[in-house]
Amino acid sequence: MSIKRIHLRKALRLLYLPDSGRRALLRADIRNDLKKAQETEDDSGGDFHGPFWADAKRHVQGEINLFEKVKARIEANNRRERLYPRLAKGFLDWWNEKRRWRNEPFEALPISVKAQLPIPELDSLVKIENLLALKVGDHSERIIYPYFSEEPALPIEGRRIGIGLLHKGLPSHKLQDLRVLDILRASSYGNIDNALEGNEYEIFLKKYATLLAEWEKLKKDY
Repeated sequence: MSIKRIHLRKALRLLYLPDSGRRALLRADIRNDLKKAQETEDDSGGDFHGPFWADAKRHVQGEINLFEKVKARIEANNRRERLYPRLAKGFLDWWNEKRRWRNEPFEALPISVKAQLPIPELDSLVKIENLLALKVGDHSERIIYPYFSEEPALPIEGRRIGIGLLHKGLPSHKLQDLRVLDILRASSYGNIDNALEGNEYEIFLKKYATLLAEWEKLKKDY
């Protein structure tokens, strides 16, 4: 998928990857865009991460055991053998710790939370999809956006940008309820952890404009 219509998690990854990794991912994006191919594993997880995330949400609902389901996924496709167990461990470490720490019931909410956030300044769009909605205790909600990538770990600025764009794209949900979940690191980030400073959108615009310019330059090679 062209990075002018980009998933938030992929945007965050590209903004903070080292130069060589970013260029490699941009070149793959260009080739796929030109060939009208399926999204790659590095895109939002449609083919690779999607089944795992669907299983994680079913685990939260009490329908399956995530570790057992991961074993079955690997048997069906050994391409998942390296990362799926790590994703499962990271998710379960986070999930079990949050439940222990809160000492309140968690319940998956049967609602679909998603948005398409226009970026008119750059004639682009950021897709915010496939979130996990939770009810905590009797009243609170948590809206969880997954970040799957091994590299890079999101710096504080990247976490703030992620939270800020979630808030901008999902205005009907409270800022304090939004989280970015770094699955492999078993860590979730919200405004309480990385308080927004009010300039997150402007930082994103500057970085994203630079990324788009690099993408246009690399396209000339094709």
